[in-house]
Amino acid sequence: MIQLQAAPMIALVDEPVYIWATGLTPFQVVSFQASLKDENGNMFHSRAYYRANEAGMVDLEHASALGGDYVGVHPMGLFWSLKPEKLLTRLIKRDVMNSSFKVQLKLYDSVLPLEKKASCAPKASLTLERWYVAAGVTRIQVQEGRLRGALFLPPGEGRFPGVIDLFGITGGLAEFRASLLASHGFVSLALAYCNYEDLPQQLETIDLEYFEEAADFLLRHPKVIGPGIGVVSVCRGAEIGLSMAIHLKQVTATVLINGPNFVFDTPHVYHDQIYRPLFCSAQLVSINAFGLAELYHIFEEARVEDSQSLFPIEKAQGHFLFIVGEDDKNINSKAYAEQATAQLRSHGKNNWTLLSYPGAGHLIEPPYSPLCCASSLYNVYINVHWGGEVIPHAAAQEHSWKEIQKFLRKHLIPTVTSQL
Repeated sequence: MIQLQAAPMIALVDEPVYIWATGLTPFQVVSFQASLKDENGNMFHSRAYYRANEAGMVDLEHASALGGDYVGVHPMGLFWSLKPEKLLTRLIKRDVMNSSFKVQLKLYDSVLPLEKKASCAPKASLTLERWYVAAGVTRIQVQEGRLRGALFLPPGEGRFPGVIDLFGITGGLAEFRASLLASHGFVSLALAYCNYEDLPQQLETIDLEYFEEAADFLLRHPKVIGPGIGVVSVCRGAEIGLSMAIHLKQVTATVLINGPNFVFDTPHVYHDQIYRPLFCSAQLVSINAFGLAELYHIFEEARVEDSQSLFPIEKAQGHFLFIVGEDDKNINSKAYAEQATAQLRSHGKNNWTLLSYPGAGHLIEPPYSPLCCASSLYNVYINVHWGGEVIPHAAAQEHSWKEIQKFLRKHLIPTVTSQL
């Protein structure tokens, strides 16, 4: 009898799953299909073909995919190669506490086009639950003074390193990374700063005192170990994260994922200091053959000349982890990170690590997340090319997630230098 099995059936989204099939005809070619429906009803699909061994078994841990959405030995390929039916759709988990993503796996005993599988019964199927929060993690809605966000607390009585989690230009409140960080032992504040509740839809200035309030709020919590906190940030969030690291003594470990080293398009204000944005040339926005906007050249003419808009990163007292996707089509993140580290080096600083990933795009997320190479930005009314190639992007996500946690533990837990 043909059987399709997986372990564990219920797991965090950043945990690997072991998948295998038995009872097949020796050397039979079979097709695996994965599907997922997000909270808005959008469907995502992936497929791969495998040849059974002489015992009639396919073990995705060791077997090489012959074709489909990827080729080669990739045990989690069915997850990170998921693609949306509706173009320009990004897979994002909104409600992390009350529901999981359910991934349906199906096994077919022949190679069939995806569109014909609906009328052909699978030989075996099962459903996996992929959670963004571990058992015992608690979520607290934050509405304290001006602050808006969600605080995630790990289970247990101990004190934990504290982290502020920041996302990009679309604003709102994204909680999936903060909930995962809490699942791995961090008190994590998913912090909104625009386009959420009573916060402004668009920022006229980036008020660093708001983020200072968030840092103080986190450090006051009895579960936070202190004396400093970390920041995990991407894109516009990384611009803010860098500014926080420079101006706020509370920030001692900063993860910058594909961010600029200059003020982007909105002034930064801290007490009586104002940092003006860099002039950009809209004429340098390129539209590729698929009608997607690529923004990574728009600052190239001004970036070298306008040093006034570059962040004085050498003033930061904490440590930096730069994470760069070399195929980022949104911003030239590799060049910006290299310029920032050169600036640190020229001032005798060695408080940084740079991880640069060939083939990775802009949206480097936790492991096994599908590559989103393009999506619609409704608040800015454009379709953006984020870049990335499926297999190297997946590898970058898996490696960088481990490095982020090691970095934060090293610099936020004084008595622990390295811990997984």
